[in-house]
Amino acid sequence: MPPSKLPPLSPLPPPATRGALALPGIRSISLAQPLNWLVRGAQDMRRGGWLSLLHGLVPAAFGGLLVLLARDHFWLLAGAFSGFLVVAPVLATGLYAISRAIERGEPVNPQLIVQTWTRWQYSRYAARGGYWSLVRFGLLLALAGTGWVLTSAALITLLAVEPINTPLDFLRHVVLAPGHYVFELWLTMGGLLAAPIFASSVIAMPLLLDRRVDVLQAVLTSWQAVLTNPVPLALWAALIMGLTLLGLVTLLGLIVLLPLLGHASWHAYRDLVDASALPERLPPEGAA
Repeated sequence: MPPSKLPPLSPLPPPATRGALALPGIRSISLAQPLNWLVRGAQDMRRGGWLSLLHGLVPAAFGGLLVLLARDHFWLLAGAFSGFLVVAPVLATGLYAISRAIERGEPVNPQLIVQTWTRWQYSRYAARGGYWSLVRFGLLLALAGTGWVLTSAALITLLAVEPINTPLDFLRHVVLAPGHYVFELWLTMGGLLAAPIFASSVIAMPLLLDRRVDVLQAVLTSWQAVLTNPVPLALWAALIMGLTLLGLVTLLGLIVLLPLLGHASWHAYRDLVDASALPERLPPEGAA
């Protein structure tokens, strides 16, 4: 759809006073709520059909290509796969749009995905809260993911007692190496990077897609959600990591597990954030 035919954006809220930043309300949730998100995510995946599964098929195909090209450079694979967890919220943007359309009773079709990935051009020069915010946040996550890939590769290459070229080398010379702590250091550094990125992004991307907020508002709201519900969201982080690793081990499992987690993340956002006071990024389908 050309920009001239796109529906008008809702007006921006009045600018916040200096030193103040309007943030949406955060709800408290139960420990079991992340499991409910997976159930609702599975329902959305079924209703999304092949469009949902396509969001798993493309990363799975890319992962297979990466394994083929870097099968003799396991240090690169380890960093790339863990870096994938960092940028996953951006890759799931289309899945958030599908879940939002299902929630609104709007049609789910390829046009929805195309508009989701191209509409940033419509408002890239707009004031704060424009669609360009999604691109900026995506670039920040991509930069963090690239930084971790390089750090991981350098750490394993420089500190491992033997060259690491295969998964067996990694297991023997990093994980099980006696008297060395490369694996522990690698896990610690990965955790130090992953924890703040998870806290910054757990609901930021769905919020940026759904409401007219800027990157700082989205990140601070995400942190507020984590600080309000630390135990349930720690469980959610563990579920994301465990299911993603399961998918990476099988590759074909990614086709199902990535859409499941993407749709579930939309429901995490909806349960955690009361965004009713913020203007919608786009009006519902058919609205004036």
